[in-house]
Amino acid sequence: MSLKLFNTMGRKMEEFHPITEGHVGFYGCGPTVYNYAHIGNLRAYVFLDVLDKTLKLLGYDIKHVMNITDVGHLTGDGDDGEDKMKKSAEERHQSVLEVARFYTDAFMKDIDALNIRHPDVICKATEHIPEMIELIKKIEANGHTYMAGGNLYYDISTYPDYGKLANLNLDELKAGAGKRKVVVVDENKRNPGDFVLWFTNSKFEDQAMTWDSPWGRGYPGWHIECSAMSMKYLGKHIDIHTGGIDHVPVHHTNEIAQSEGSFDEAERAKGPWVKYWLHNEFLILEGGKMSKSSGHFITLQTSLPAEKGFSLKDKGYEPLDYRFFLLGGHYRKQLVFSLDALESAKNGRAALNQRVAKLIARANDEEKLGLTKENFADILGKIDYKSENFEKFKQGLENDLATPVAMAAIQKEAAGKGGVKASDALSSILKMDAVLSLDVIKNAFDVLDKQQKIAAVPAADDHAGDPEADEINALVAERTAAKKNKDFARADEIRNQLAARGITIVDGPNGAVWHR
Repeated sequence: MSLKLFNTMGRKMEEFHPITEGHVGFYGCGPTVYNYAHIGNLRAYVFLDVLDKTLKLLGYDIKHVMNITDVGHLTGDGDDGEDKMKKSAEERHQSVLEVARFYTDAFMKDIDALNIRHPDVICKATEHIPEMIELIKKIEANGHTYMAGGNLYYDISTYPDYGKLANLNLDELKAGAGKRKVVVVDENKRNPGDFVLWFTNSKFEDQAMTWDSPWGRGYPGWHIECSAMSMKYLGKHIDIHTGGIDHVPVHHTNEIAQSEGSFDEAERAKGPWVKYWLHNEFLILEGGKMSKSSGHFITLQTSLPAEKGFSLKDKGYEPLDYRFFLLGGHYRKQLVFSLDALESAKNGRAALNQRVAKLIARANDEEKLGLTKENFADILGKIDYKSENFEKFKQGLENDLATPVAMAAIQKEAAGKGGVKASDALSSILKMDAVLSLDVIKNAFDVLDKQQKIAAVPAADDHAGDPEADEINALVAERTAAKKNKDFARADEIRNQLAARGITIVDGPNGAVWHR
């Protein structure tokens, strides 16, 4: 079976054939670094990571490029609203560059915690202004622009295929067309769908960052950065472009218009700017899509004031619990998030780690492999074994990155049934986890270490002569109840209180035990 992907352009599954055999160049829209990434944002980057690692699994040479937007992104995608970076800088009483640096670092910590591989090229918009200006000059030379109110606009009526990605009708998008009620936010636009390529000070006063250009001192519109930077690092034609589903009607639609609007005849003859468009769906809460603009959202590991939201870490969840949760859903399906669903994912990941721990114990006992946390990758990587489960895993990923199928395959392999040697099962799990990146074998060694510690703890009856045993037992029971009720603050308070008295609590499969 060969790789098949759902191409948003055309809305159909297509067999994947890169422009250059054996090599894949792909571009993924990165974050606008004006605030912490929320867990809905991070779904896109786990999806990107699965794509990246699946392509590697299938033997492709990859060049993965991701942008960092640190200028030009307004609160509305249609050139309306405030500048997100400028607004955040004013709220934090810092410079725009300080804000960008702070939130870029926070984003990188999040993707590291989720075991997401860093793209081969991470490019900042502010470091590519000359490339944007040169690209805009080509678009202008091809007759796609006009000046109005001091700003340079792209005229969508000059590009016949405008809106093809989103199935929009160009005639209906022109000013005064159809019976739709159209609210024109910017009176300088000829058509409501026109967008700014270059802003000058006529748009905003006291703009934080501006540059000289042929159209006046100003700054780029949001959309142009992705076209300019993708072309710099991947060439005029790229294999794959990814992003969230919300990018389809405006951002990616405008990217196509300006990119292909810059082409000369020879470049147009070679085909479209992007061959395959892939988009991930939203993470949905009970109240709808998560949004930072609402002022209340959920982060992965950064604590927030109670009125602004909370982090999964503060609720007692590890980043890989969230990755496990995301992998259980297909990237093109909306995924409903709740703490109950995440708790199920946490338990599922723990159970998987425990099953893999049993395989390690078997391999060391029966086959005398001597596996340790330090050497397992080297030993298991040399075993040339691909099980039926591995083939199902691979087929699932080749079918439009069907991670639920892949997750079922690794679970079945970890069950260790069918007479398969433990070492062979572990070698297949190692290969699968190269894509899933759940660190199952590494974490399985932690399970074994924990089991050894529990075995060394004296039995509960040994506390019979301890004058504080009743009090400690009551606190341990209270902590267990607090965890069950998701009152993690109280559970941590009790653990810390007992630790200060020299008492250690060990959580095991049969409950919590304590010792001095």
